[in-house]
Amino acid sequence: MPDDLHIAAHGHVRVLEIRRPPYNYFDLNLIRAIADGLDAADADPECRAVVLAAEGKAFCAGADFAAGQEATPEARKTRTAALYHEAERLFSSRKPIVAAIQGAAIGGGLGLALAADFRIACPEARFSANFTRLGFHPGFGLTVTLPDLIGDNRAALMFLTSRRITGEEALAIGLVNQLVSQAEIRSAALALAAEIAECAPLALISTRATLRAGLAGRVARATEHELQEQSWLRETEDFREGVKSSAERRPGNFLGR
Repeated sequence: MPDDLHIAAHGHVRVLEIRRPPYNYFDLNLIRAIADGLDAADADPECRAVVLAAEGKAFCAGADFAAGQEATPEARKTRTAALYHEAERLFSSRKPIVAAIQGAAIGGGLGLALAADFRIACPEARFSANFTRLGFHPGFGLTVTLPDLIGDNRAALMFLTSRRITGEEALAIGLVNQLVSQAEIRSAALALAAEIAECAPLALISTRATLRAGLAGRVARATEHELQEQSWLRETEDFREGVKSSAERRPGNFLGR
């Protein structure tokens, strides 16, 4: 495992902690490492539940757009396809996952949070599917997972406004399961995972497989479409302006080209 993913056992609970503070941007290597960590948890009979956590200000602020910007369009598409292939593996894991969200979960970081079964957050947490503000199309399977979780209309509102919502708002619409103080995030996530881990392990795997039946396939089909849309949008002037305006913390001056 790379140094930016720390793995530790707490009884029957495995903790995967992203260590790329402060914003924990992901790339292909990090998503592959998380998928490998979940595979290892699946293969370990002593592990019955997983906590996905992060060190730093944000849970995950999304993809590292700075990586590979000098590459050709085809190279960028190939790299993103490889990343989405690894992301699809997250939805094929067999053990329940609790995400501990201590800060922002933005863009693909929101997608990562929604790969988990449950989310523990705090009032300081922020959630945004900010793709359209970047001149981009949603990815990471969010066109499946976000409507599944909060309903089509609420998901559309998040996608088409790119607005950020608070921890309290996320709890009210069912985006998170529990809200605690920021200092209690890790302990609350561990407590929920430990409660799950008290149950019979074979029954846990069987029941979760029934509840998530077909999800990995739906995400795979969604990411294929998401990739196609992202690939042409990535080459537009609006996308370049979206990334620039976001970095400069100002509204984008979009021209529709």
